[in-house]
Amino acid sequence: MSKTALIVVDMQNDYFEGGGWTLEGIGQASNQAAKVLAEFRKKQWPVIHVRHEFLSEDAPFFIAGSEGAKIHKSLLPVEGEPVVLKNEVNSFKGTDLKKRLDELGVNKLVIVGAMSHMCIDAITRAASDFGYENTVIHDACASRDMYFNGVDIPAAHIHAAYMAALQFAYAEVISADEYLAK
Repeated sequence: MSKTALIVVDMQNDYFEGGGWTLEGIGQASNQAAKVLAEFRKKQWPVIHVRHEFLSEDAPFFIAGSEGAKIHKSLLPVEGEPVVLKNEVNSFKGTDLKKRLDELGVNKLVIVGAMSHMCIDAITRAASDFGYENTVIHDACASRDMYFNGVDIPAAHIHAAYMAALQFAYAEVISADEYLAK
């Protein structure tokens, strides 16, 4: 029998308006993530929050102990929902996330959060390598504009490219409404 867990990745203050590293569309992504979170809570399915802190005080965001490193009020954990602290892009690296999932008997993950091109990509690929069946809720994830080799890349293009790549081989990639209608 399959067991599904929701992983809420790095929905922290620094990514929201006024934070140290604001993401494009983070408010909408948070709203969609909250809908999925509410459904998991209603069904009493496992929810694990992941929170990132950089070890260096020179980091541009998520500085340990800062207000920006705290989970945003729109997706705060409730009693019984563990928070995994990570210091790397990959939520499995250097954490007890896999151990927690194994103890729960989880074999399917629903993934929401930020950033699409970093931590969402990394957790999804790593989870696939560990044998989990993954669903990424694309409209519950967010990214930001980037620049590479003389090219400005809009956040929407970065997000779409990463979602397309994940959908190709690592996850079902659908909207929150599509997921909730299942």
